[in-house]
Amino acid sequence: MSELQRRPTLMDVAEAAGVSRALVSIVMRGAPGAAESTRQRVLEAAHHLGYRADSRARLLRSSRTKLLGLIFSTSQPFHAEIVDAAYAEASAKGYEIALSAVANGRPEPRAIEALLDVGAEALIIIAPTLSVEELEFHARQVPLVSLLRDDVGDLVDSVSSDDHAGITLAVDHLVSLGHTRIVHVDGGSAVSAGNRRERYRTEMIRHGLHPVIIPGGTGEENGMGAGQILQADPPTAVIAFNDRCALGIMESLKTAGLSIPADISVLGYDDSHFAKLSYVQLSSISQDAPLLAAAAVGRAVERIEGERVPGRVVRTPHLVLRKTTAQAPNRN
Repeated sequence: MSELQRRPTLMDVAEAAGVSRALVSIVMRGAPGAAESTRQRVLEAAHHLGYRADSRARLLRSSRTKLLGLIFSTSQPFHAEIVDAAYAEASAKGYEIALSAVANGRPEPRAIEALLDVGAEALIIIAPTLSVEELEFHARQVPLVSLLRDDVGDLVDSVSSDDHAGITLAVDHLVSLGHTRIVHVDGGSAVSAGNRRERYRTEMIRHGLHPVIIPGGTGEENGMGAGQILQADPPTAVIAFNDRCALGIMESLKTAGLSIPADISVLGYDDSHFAKLSYVQLSSISQDAPLLAAAAVGRAVERIEGERVPGRVVRTPHLVLRKTTAQAPNRN
């Protein structure tokens, strides 16, 4: 199809009007949130370009769609476990799930707009990175539930896991095994990383121990890098930001000839399917993906069906013991 034949899109209108695609979507849906001057500018640009809204999406928006939009990151396997559980929960409540991924070249705003365009009645975003102002902007259009992040303002529902309780469990478990040199490999700028980092410091000091934090991240490669740092002066135990990071740490330490858990105990976070693999058997703090998904879907449906006040749900994680933590070694 040539450029002259190509049907104008929302993005074409946004560029012509000098506004965001989200604002164009709001104007075309007749929703509140755009100033009158902006609305007129968008409509004029649409008329000039010959833009016509997709009749299928318009039909969906004209009546109940029973559709929940779920936004996840393609780089986070734990998100996929939440997605799996959300499908079953939504079906039990008479709703369907529409997925929209955040990936390279596809940021959260684009993922949100795609779901609004197909008539999602509420949005669930796993670990959103948008600012509070941006989240509240979208929450004025449809109910919005933030999953795994709770600092989201007054207009957004949140469902999260108690990171303070999770890290407390981790530190207490390792201390009970006699560990005194416990290092935390953090999650960098990831959602929840700051909460876990600060709680680790607090809990180590409470036990009279010296906190040591090594920069990490959310993936195996981050764990590998942290593992190389650990090799220089190995602690007796490590608490990783998540299971993927823990796997990278374990691989790096094994390559250096260290045995897990005989030389170093490693504790993950999430209790993802990686932790349960027979050749891994990683001890981990479980956030219980099915329960988180059920709570998020429940909040979204409640808001759609009449609940007007955003709510906060905080679930308590628990420790799952496998084969990567043991008594502290005697290095005297």
